[in-house]
Amino acid sequence: MIDVSGFKKGICIEYKGAPMMIVDVTFSTPTARGGNTIAKTKLRNLLTGQLISDSIRTGDKFPEVDRQQRPIEYLYSDGTHWHFMDSESYEQFELTGEDLGEKVGYLKEGLPGVTSIVVQERIVSIELPNTVDLEVTEAEPVIKGATAQAQLKKAVVETGIEVQVPPYVTAGERIRVDTRDGHFVERVK
Repeated sequence: MIDVSGFKKGICIEYKGAPMMIVDVTFSTPTARGGNTIAKTKLRNLLTGQLISDSIRTGDKFPEVDRQQRPIEYLYSDGTHWHFMDSESYEQFELTGEDLGEKVGYLKEGLPGVTSIVVQERIVSIELPNTVDLEVTEAEPVIKGATAQAQLKKAVVETGIEVQVPPYVTAGERIRVDTRDGHFVERVK
């Protein structure tokens, strides 16, 4: 059983009789209602893909969904579907952009450490490694003289997503990006 205070992005619970994955959660403590903390959650039904927003009081407990993880390889994208292969059985499957969400921006061929999330014998999503190495294709020029405080600039990486990077990063360099929140970690040699 998972307590509401332990809710984090990516946890799978059974909510209203269906397996759900927590997509987003924020906690607030309203002063007018006796101080009970409330978790405002966005949940994705793992079987239908439906998004649900709900406020849940802390203190409630929910059963964790029985899920398995299997190693997979990302093969290619045809624009609407992303194709993968199970590394053990060599079976191929596809997921839509809705199934993957923001993870699409970190997928590239040959990416190691990708696993599938299987619920009730159905592949519902994937899990990425914590960091991914990507090549910078475009980077804004540095603003000279603006060094009074730490500054960041926009850079576009090979998968098409924008990442905030330090001013010394230029196009053509490889950088390490955190897949959990999309922030720049370091340059890769």
